Amino acid sequence: MKLIQKIAALFAAVCMTASVAHASDNKIVVDGSTTVGPIAKAFAEYYMTLHPDVNITVSESGSGNGAKGIINGACDVGAMSRFMKESEIKAASDKGVLPVPFAVAMDGLAVIVHPSNPVSGLTTDQVRDIYTGKITNWKELGGQDAKIVVISRDTNSGTYETFYELVMTHSGTKEKIGQSAEYAGSNGAVRARVQSTPGAIGYAGLGFVDRQVKALTINGIYPDTDTVSSGRYPIARALFMFSNGYPKLGTDLFNYLNLYLTPKGQEIIEAIGFVPVTKY
Repeated sequence: MKLIQKIAALFAAVCMTASVAHASDNKIVVDGSTTVGPIAKAFAEYYMTLHPDVNITVSESGSGNGAKGIINGACDVGAMSRFMKESEIKAASDKGVLPVPFAVAMDGLAVIVHPSNPVSGLTTDQVRDIYTGKITNWKELGGQDAKIVVISRDTNSGTYETFYELVMTHSGTKEKIGQSAEYAGSNGAVRARVQSTPGAIGYAGLGFVDRQVKALTINGIYPDTDTVSSGRYPIARALFMFSNGYPKLGTDLFNYLNLYLTPKGQEIIEAIGFVPVTKY
C-alpha cells in the first residue's frame, strides 16, 4: 500500500471512531527516531518554556521502538523517520490502538564522506555498489587509492529502512548490504565515525550534516532545503510523530503535535536543518 493510501486509510479510521488520545495530565512521553529526536526535543523545550507546568520527556531508541511504544502504551508520541509498516498497524489494531500520523517535516538522507575526500558526487547505483561490496576502493570512483569504510545505520532504524528502500532496492530486487559494513546506533554516531575516518562513507538525516563531514551530490543533486522540498533530491522522506487516536482539541498533546504547523515550529525545524512541510 502506498504512503498516501496508508495516511488516507488511517485518517478515515480516525473519522469513524470516537476514541481520542490522552496523555497523562501535564505529562507527555515521546520515544522513537534519532532523526526526529532533535525536532521532538526542540519542540519540547519551546513548549515547556511557554507552559512550565508541563513535563515532556524525549527518548531516542529508534523508529521501531517508537511504533512499539505507541502500540504498547509506553509513550504518548512515537517519533518515526518512516511511516508505520502494515504489520505495525495490524499489531496496533489488534490491541485497539489507532495510530494517527503527523508528518512534521521533510528530510533528505545525505550520503556523507570525510571532508578530505576528493569525490564530490555519486549516483544511486554507485552508492548501492559501495554498500553491497561491489566497489571497495575510492580509486574506482575517481578518488584516492584507499579502502572504503562502509557505515550504515542499525536495522531497527527508520533511516536504515528508508535507505534500503530508496537505494538498496533496484528494479524490484532488494540488494543485501555487505558483511564488511559497520552499523551505528544513531545519526550522530554515523557522523562521528565519518568525520574521524578519511576513507569512510555513511548516510544521515539532513539535520546532521555540518562542516565536519561532506555531503555528496546524488545523481547530480545536492541535498538541501530546496532540492528536498521540490522532490528533486532522490533520497528523501517524511518525518512523523504518531499518537494513539487524534488528540483532543486544546490539550497539551494536541498543541505539541501541531507545533509544526505554526511559524515558530517551522522556524525550529529550519534551524535544526530539516525542511518544513508547509509555510504558515
